[in-house]
Amino acid sequence: MAEHTATHDVEKPAPDMEQEEFKKEFNYDTDPRINAFTLKEQRKIYRRIDLRLVVTLGCMYMISLLDRTNLGAASVAGMQKELGMNSINNAYTIVSLVFFFPYAICQPPATVAIRKIGPRIFLSFIVFGWGVVMIGFGFVHSWQVMAGLRVILGIFEAGFYPGCVYLLSTWYPRYELQKRNAGFYLIGSMASAFGGILAYGLMQLNGRAHLSGWRWIFIIEGVLTCVLAFLAYLLIVDFPENSPKSWRFLSQKEADLVVARIDHDRNDVETSPFHLGSYLRNGLDSKVWGFAWLYMLTTTNTYAIAYFLPIILQGGLGFDVARAQCLVAPPYVASALVMIIQGYFGDKWHLRGPIIVFNCALGILGLGLLGYVTHSGVRYFGVFLATIACNANCPVLLTYQSNNIRGQWKRAFTSATLIGGGAIGGIIGTSVFRPVDSPTYRPGILACLIANVLMIVIVLLLSLKFYRANKRVDAGGKQIEGYPGFKYTF
Repeated sequence: MAEHTATHDVEKPAPDMEQEEFKKEFNYDTDPRINAFTLKEQRKIYRRIDLRLVVTLGCMYMISLLDRTNLGAASVAGMQKELGMNSINNAYTIVSLVFFFPYAICQPPATVAIRKIGPRIFLSFIVFGWGVVMIGFGFVHSWQVMAGLRVILGIFEAGFYPGCVYLLSTWYPRYELQKRNAGFYLIGSMASAFGGILAYGLMQLNGRAHLSGWRWIFIIEGVLTCVLAFLAYLLIVDFPENSPKSWRFLSQKEADLVVARIDHDRNDVETSPFHLGSYLRNGLDSKVWGFAWLYMLTTTNTYAIAYFLPIILQGGLGFDVARAQCLVAPPYVASALVMIIQGYFGDKWHLRGPIIVFNCALGILGLGLLGYVTHSGVRYFGVFLATIACNANCPVLLTYQSNNIRGQWKRAFTSATLIGGGAIGGIIGTSVFRPVDSPTYRPGILACLIANVLMIVIVLLLSLKFYRANKRVDAGGKQIEGYPGFKYTF
């Protein structure tokens, strides 16, 4: 009998440690909404959410970046010469710059609108709107008209990126978000990686319908944007608490699972009535502006590289048009790989700030090589490091912000200020690289170097603030973000 019992004990399966850890973190045993699904079933549900949400928004973001940053490709394809842009009138910088003023101003009301109108209607409408504007770019005959269309483009695009950031943050617990932000940004960054190659292909239509090759870049990409807007209307999902209504995407039981996990993570699914005063009072929180400054400084680098890299490769490093367009791709592919690796380990280790500091250090090294070394191969390696640094930092910063705030309207406000800071970074990034500084563009490179140094300083200051606040929580002091047990993520 004893022998039988011993054998039985040996054959008893070991507990699933991952399942036990999951139960502990999300109160699996005590919440029937979560307990209704096994861990395997939950992963399957979230894979469906990822495909429907992250992939769809990422594809839309790819078109957004393609439409926003194709000026550099059109420039080397002859746009500046045909429209009379030169270093005297500084027209290229003006056309690049005017986009960002309405883009920054319109973001706070846009994040309120997406909550009120709903993601499907709001996002698909503005995508269609800027697609029409892009087609119009292909038919302008003066840079002044193009500048006017760029203002309209900024109005339409203002609600897209903060809307996507906000929507993603409402669907995932804090320590599952960076992987999704990385996936979203990775898909989008493919526009920067392969936009030059696509532009070079479209340039070959030069002379068709009596239109220059650079005009076809805008026309074809604008048509693609309008088509994507219709697909987006069919695929975009609503906020998780309303998802059963979104074309039967999730059952009520599955939606309850998503809501329950958010409840246990930060308890901010429910949306309180909108009051303008309460919404604006979120601006009294210093960390909101710390996140905005960080995003402004990293996008100073990303926009500078996106707008001027083809020009630098052609004029500064001496490559011809074809090589300048195609050599844009490899640094962005490398940054995509780094994003995914950092997203995985950032979520696993619950770390954000140290990753940002590492990327900034990488950016400082890369910009130093690009700006102050004469060998073309070494300078191109510097392009790799600088591109990886600023682009890999974007999804980390989105998650850094999302992990450290609570409340739907505060989340909307912070998404707007964060991306608004990014718009200001666009203004800086497009104005510090001046045609008169060609071919070295030393002042622009120096500005990007300073931006990376300032980012390191701000992360260190935020880390000190978070450390002190978490210590007060551990000591039984004041709650963070109005929720018991909530602690900041470093």
